[in-house]
Amino acid sequence: MTELTVYVRKEGHVGVVTLSRPSRLNAFTFTMLTELLGVLETLTRDAGVRAIILTGAGKAFCAGQDLSERDPRGRTEPFDLAAIQRSAYHPILRLLRETTKPVLCAVNGVAAGAGAGIALAADIVLMKRSASFLFSFIKVGLSVDAGLGFALVHSLGPARARALMMRGGIIGAEQAEYLGLVAECVDDDAFEERAAAIARELAASPVTALAGIKRAVEAAQTAADYAGYLEMEADLQGYAGHDPDYTEGVLAFLEKRAPKWRGLV
Repeated sequence: MTELTVYVRKEGHVGVVTLSRPSRLNAFTFTMLTELLGVLETLTRDAGVRAIILTGAGKAFCAGQDLSERDPRGRTEPFDLAAIQRSAYHPILRLLRETTKPVLCAVNGVAAGAGAGIALAADIVLMKRSASFLFSFIKVGLSVDAGLGFALVHSLGPARARALMMRGGIIGAEQAEYLGLVAECVDDDAFEERAAAIARELAASPVTALAGIKRAVEAAQTAADYAGYLEMEADLQGYAGHDPDYTEGVLAFLEKRAPKWRGLV
């Protein structure tokens, strides 16, 4: 049997997804991308999973595309990278953004190229202090993919994003936190527990409210005008206001007790 390259386990209401090709720094193959999409789809459908962690095995998060699958020797035609992006990468990126469940990416080591793009598509990104992002497309004669251009421009602005991608730059964890590229840089020895604690916190939060926040932030990045954004934001708040968790949250506040969100045991 073919060995799995993506592993999943449940810790309470948290689904933990681990990229697992440590001997290749968890570099993506077509098989691995297919497995990752399947795992994320399963967790999205699982009502018992309320938050997702995505991380890597060993000393890397993901070194990007495994270039052994892009060996041009013996080929008469170039690879159709546009088709590969659309069929293998884009479904994962869209799912990470569109799932109503919060996704935390725990960047435990180097995240290069498409690995960085996948990491930055998560809702909350934590980095181990020794980890780094490597924007390496230019080193192999490529532009940018896996949504990375969008993530960098919206987080860093066009000037920094352009320089990083054109020069094949590296950003360490502390700088990534300072620039607002990631939510938090965590000491190596506290990293796994910090990621697990945040995921548990998310999993114990009201699901409709979390989904609304996720949609609001996404819309704010692409809204054409402020008035349009306000209308969408009001709709999301109206939807949350009809959820039983809102009534429970208000009662818990007035009664000075912890809320009991629906779906938790």
